[in-house]
Amino acid sequence: MIDSEGFRANVGIMLCNQDGQLFWARRAGMDAWQFPQGGIKPDEDAETAMYRELREEIGLLPEHVEVIASTDDWLKYWLPKRFIRQNIFPLCIGQKQIWFLLKLIADDSQVRLDVSKNPEFDNWRWIDYWDPAEQVVAFKRNVYEQALKQLAPYIFPKFS
Repeated sequence: MIDSEGFRANVGIMLCNQDGQLFWARRAGMDAWQFPQGGIKPDEDAETAMYRELREEIGLLPEHVEVIASTDDWLKYWLPKRFIRQNIFPLCIGQKQIWFLLKLIADDSQVRLDVSKNPEFDNWRWIDYWDPAEQVVAFKRNVYEQALKQLAPYIFPKFS
C-alpha cells in the first residue's frame, strides 16, 4: 500500500532476547544487516502484517514471542534516488513504518531463515541494543534511531 505522498506502509520488527539484545539479520547474498521488516497488505492491519513478516522472514510464530510495545506513529524514510523505480505507478519514494518491539519467549532454535521460498536473510546474530543505528545502511539510520529511542524505555526503564 502506497499512500498519496508516495510512502509504502510497512512494519519493522525489533526482536529482543532475555538480555535485551536485538535480533540482527543479514540480507541474503549481501553484506547488509537489518531488522526484519515488510509491507502491509491492503487487507491487513499493522499487527497482522507484523506476524506474517515474522513467520515469512525468521520462521517465528505468535506463540514464540511476546509483543512488548509499538511506536506511536509512522516513522518515515526516503529511498535514495537510485532505488526509486520511476516506471512503477504509484511511485514509491520511501517507507512509513510502525515498529514493534517483541521479546523472544521460545528457544533460539525456533528461528528459521529458510521458511519462505526466497529467504530474505541468510544469517543472524544477537547484538547490543544501540548498535543497529550505527550498522544499518545510511538511508534507514534516522528511522532506526527514532524507533530505538521510542522503544528503549520498555527494555531499559531508566530511559522512561
